[in-house]
Amino acid sequence: MKKIINKFLVNHSLIYKLFLYVATIFLVVYLFPKGGQFKYEFQKGKPWQYENYYAPFDFAIQKTPEEIDEEILKIEKNSERFFKYDEDIVRNVKKNIFEKVAVILENSQLPNEVKVELNSEVTTILNTIYEYGFIQADSESKIKQAVITLRSGKTIQQISPNKLFKSTQLLAYINSEIGVQPMTQEENTILNIIYEEVKPNVSFDESFTDKVLKENLSEISYTKGLISEKERIILKGDIVEGENLAILNSIKSEFESQVWSKSNYNWIVSGYTILVALAFSMLFLFLRKYREEIFENNTKVTFIFFNIILVVLLLTIIVKYDAKYIYIAPIVILPLVLKAFFDARLGLFTHVLTVLLLGFIVPNSFEFIFLQIIAGIVTILTISEMYKRANLFISVLQITLVYFIAYFAFSIIQEGNAQNLNYEKFLYFVLNGAATLFVLPLIYIFEKLFGLVSDESLKELSNTNSKLLRELAENAPGTFQHSLQVANLAEAAANEINANSMLVRTGALYHDIGKMLNPMYFTENQSTNVNPHNELTPSDSAQIIIDHIIKGVELAKKNRLPDRIIDFIRTHHGTSLVYYFYKSEEKLSGSANPKDFQYPGPIPFSKETAILMMCDSVEAASKSIKEPTAQAFDTLVEKIVNKQMDDGQFMNADITFKELQIIKKVLKKKLKNIYHVRIEYPE
Repeated sequence: MKKIINKFLVNHSLIYKLFLYVATIFLVVYLFPKGGQFKYEFQKGKPWQYENYYAPFDFAIQKTPEEIDEEILKIEKNSERFFKYDEDIVRNVKKNIFEKVAVILENSQLPNEVKVELNSEVTTILNTIYEYGFIQADSESKIKQAVITLRSGKTIQQISPNKLFKSTQLLAYINSEIGVQPMTQEENTILNIIYEEVKPNVSFDESFTDKVLKENLSEISYTKGLISEKERIILKGDIVEGENLAILNSIKSEFESQVWSKSNYNWIVSGYTILVALAFSMLFLFLRKYREEIFENNTKVTFIFFNIILVVLLLTIIVKYDAKYIYIAPIVILPLVLKAFFDARLGLFTHVLTVLLLGFIVPNSFEFIFLQIIAGIVTILTISEMYKRANLFISVLQITLVYFIAYFAFSIIQEGNAQNLNYEKFLYFVLNGAATLFVLPLIYIFEKLFGLVSDESLKELSNTNSKLLRELAENAPGTFQHSLQVANLAEAAANEINANSMLVRTGALYHDIGKMLNPMYFTENQSTNVNPHNELTPSDSAQIIIDHIIKGVELAKKNRLPDRIIDFIRTHHGTSLVYYFYKSEEKLSGSANPKDFQYPGPIPFSKETAILMMCDSVEAASKSIKEPTAQAFDTLVEKIVNKQMDDGQFMNADITFKELQIIKKVLKKKLKNIYHVRIEYPE
């Protein structure tokens, strides 16, 4: 049991990676759509490149979305519009009018025959107005057809809209029907009563109209024919268009709509699992072969896989909601994030693998994969120094433009012209670009969650007004100036060999923070002739000098500096000797143990940490040159860098001889510029 536990502890990192690998595979496969896949790829206007294709089963030919939309519009246009005739309003209106007219006629001195005639005219007017109805003003706009349907109780009749009385016609009609001009007082009074009391009784019946429309729409057929099993669909070389295209789209939809059944579920899951496992295996192999430092760091490996799962999950949700929105998803955030924390090559490699996996989820997979890979390449090539916001905005504009161009090209290939472009997709690409800008707050969130460091954080850390650098400037001003000089040298060297200049500059600013705890023991901070080392033995002095590494690391951790910056503090002297005090001890005692005067290491393990070691040593040594000449600087740089190479300080730094030569040239040039001789001004 003890042996098993020991083995587990020894191999816990590898076991964790295996668990992460298996868990990610199962999660991605679980997110994949539970439907079939059509095994052939085809495009409108292109020849069928496979063998003659026959129907594997009976299926219906589906109408295109355009045909269905056209049919819906036709039904909506021709669907009956119903208006409601209200009998209660008619009864109440007639009752009120006849009662008021009766009172007027009763008090009138008119002859009885005239009263009877007026009463008859009122009856005729009301019967005429309400024969088909008096329509409400707001319902007049609902009349769209030459014939409308009028509902009165259980009775339905179709009439011309012209038969309905409108408010604009009412007064003229009543005037024409009552009496003879000039009107008597009674006739005028009756006219006013009718005009005031008559109310509209016909209104648009929206609920019944909608109900009938829905019934009509529900009867739409989404198919337009049947294909029998073994019926020939298309011959090899035939152009995919017209009826052929409709049939192929129909059978493709039929395949994709088939949910995994019990009989084929295990086989399909096995196939997906193998393909996803291959993709993630390639990622692990890439990390193991080309990014060993990342491979050995479980946090960084988890971060990479976490981002892949996030992208797959996002696309899965969008496809389940509505697949037409897939281009809104900012997929290029993945390579952006990975480039910000690691490097461009890893970002692009991971992006390509992820896009290939997404091909199983999205429709039109070839178009999607092509667009996203091109966008990913543009992202990697255009964004540099992402901490500069202007660079990000410009890059997003370029990515969006590439989307536009690529989609336009795909459309004219498929449609044969530029008239049928889906302009809605251009809006999706714009939204995609806007969503991509969210990468900056996302990077900040990832930094806090995973303890990583990006260029944005490096920019903040390199601000000389930050708390730790202000303390360094106050407590050890000489060391602070030395750090600034080293930072300038290191940044220039990093730019020349395409290393991370922001990282090496930030590391250089903090590499000597341990000196601020005992600043007077370091010559650059000794403003007087008093040297405290004169009171110490060489071994004690060496230990104080060496301790600035350990104390610097402790101070950095206390102030929560990222590990990538702490690496510069640990490695900037590697395993070299505190040479001055080593020689002093040797001179004093006759011999000295090199281990007592050796820095604890480790040696630099990246280009950036190697650059800092060279720049730190060269800048410090340049102060000791009494007569600064070009030859003196050339000799100094060659001597120091070659000594570090001979001591094996760059064995783990992944830096080439060519890059070392370039760095030497940069250091020589910069030192000459710093120490150039000025003209002597007259007194």
